[in-house]
Amino acid sequence: MIRELERKAANGLVVVVLYIVASFVLGMGLAGAIRDVSAVRIATFGFLWALWLIGLHGFFIVLPNQGKVLLLFGDYVGTVKVSGLRWTNPFYNTRAISLRVRNFETEKLKVNDKSSNPVDIAAVVVWRVVDTAEAMFEVDNYENFVHVQSESALRGLANHYPYDAHEEAQLSLSGSTAEVAERLQSEIQARLEKAGVRVLEARITHLAYAAEIASAMLRRQQANAIIAARRRIVEGAVGMVEDALQQLSAKQVVKLDEERKAAMVSNLLVVLCSEQAVQPVVNTGTLYQ
Repeated sequence: MIRELERKAANGLVVVVLYIVASFVLGMGLAGAIRDVSAVRIATFGFLWALWLIGLHGFFIVLPNQGKVLLLFGDYVGTVKVSGLRWTNPFYNTRAISLRVRNFETEKLKVNDKSSNPVDIAAVVVWRVVDTAEAMFEVDNYENFVHVQSESALRGLANHYPYDAHEEAQLSLSGSTAEVAERLQSEIQARLEKAGVRVLEARITHLAYAAEIASAMLRRQQANAIIAARRRIVEGAVGMVEDALQQLSAKQVVKLDEERKAAMVSNLLVVLCSEQAVQPVVNTGTLYQ
């Protein structure tokens, strides 16, 4: 694999001053050679002027958070990252590559979750180039490579988690956002390692059941919510009934046999678990009539 080699380039402003001085000296020398009609001197200064013109090709500008990849007849020789006007070997070819932080959002993909339910999912990926040589030479188009591999990793991630958690402590796409985002980032990073790219963040931005099963899944979610609420109500009612019986027994308010305890428990559960207001019934008889 081709690894990045950071190179230094001469300060372009200093070279500009030297070029101005050199142009003045060469101009005066060439003028003198022409005045003296010296063929040797004219040829010499003409050759020096040709070198001066060729050297102009060595100037290039490096923007902030940008790298200039240097090539000599097709061979990679290094990358210049220091911003400003720079000068190097005029026979080098330069290619610019951005080192800025970039992000993109994948298209909405239709995939199957771990439970084989079709879901629509999309994610945003924040990334930057950290190795200019790998990004330039190890893959054909590193930007397209990032997009394709990110979508591939997102598809693979959706197959490992269900949309909703149906068991205690089970990870899901909708409920475990932090864990899912961390795994998505690591999987994308593993795929982009060879492209000289570092993934800074990856998170799901869109998640929904596919249209063909959305209504059925909505009813399922509502049923699960109702069941969970009913279970919570029953647990609370049982606890309240237990406390009531313990307090009646401890304070010796009334002594109830097992049959009357069962009747009291039944009545309290009806009162506590009913969704509508319970109509009170006043008992004017005895305890057993």
